[in-house]
Amino acid sequence: MLVIVDEREIVTSGYASRFVSEGVASASFRPDDFRDWVATVGDNDIDAVEAFLLGDCHERSHYPRMIRERSRAPLIAMNDAPCLEQTLDLFAAGVDDVVRKPIHVREILARVGAIRRRREKDADYVSIGDLRVFADGRDPELHGRTLALPRRERRILEYLVENRGRRVTKSQIFNSIYGIYDENVEENVVESHISKLRKKLRRQLGYDPIDSVRYLGYRLEGAV
Repeated sequence: MLVIVDEREIVTSGYASRFVSEGVASASFRPDDFRDWVATVGDNDIDAVEAFLLGDCHERSHYPRMIRERSRAPLIAMNDAPCLEQTLDLFAAGVDDVVRKPIHVREILARVGAIRRRREKDADYVSIGDLRVFADGRDPELHGRTLALPRRERRILEYLVENRGRRVTKSQIFNSIYGIYDENVEENVVESHISKLRKKLRRQLGYDPIDSVRYLGYRLEGAV
């Protein structure tokens, strides 16, 4: 899930709808609401945030420190016009990247993936046996051939890869894939998606790489 912050609803709603078209959940906030949310939101909800997009906000340079007290997710600032002084101030404040609007949501997702890879010093994919899972929205590959997955299943697999080595709950997966404010989808839909994904991975790999423990959640095994 991506969090979008901007004083203008036309900006937040516009990006939110474009992310939906890419199968990516998002949540939108006005600046005052966002400050309250960051201070009070539960750990499960904020752990589901994959990146923060900071648009036009009063005292925006204060936001990175506030966010970093709760999350290590990438911070990307979006400017309406090029301004060297503003860009330098934002980097000094702690953002990971500064881009100019309008920017395509696919480029934003690619930049988020690049920031994560630089931090972790990883390749642009993670291997699970002979399966490669990418961080830029591509379908995984098996023996160099694309393994097409429905976008929800692909997003779940990417989320498990991002959190490899630790167990994540059904609620965390749901919040990441559907967003914390989607009231039109039941949380139990995650179990159906994971069940289908596990069957496909078991058929392709010869074993099930997703370990599940009742009440504790899911963990991806064998990812390197």
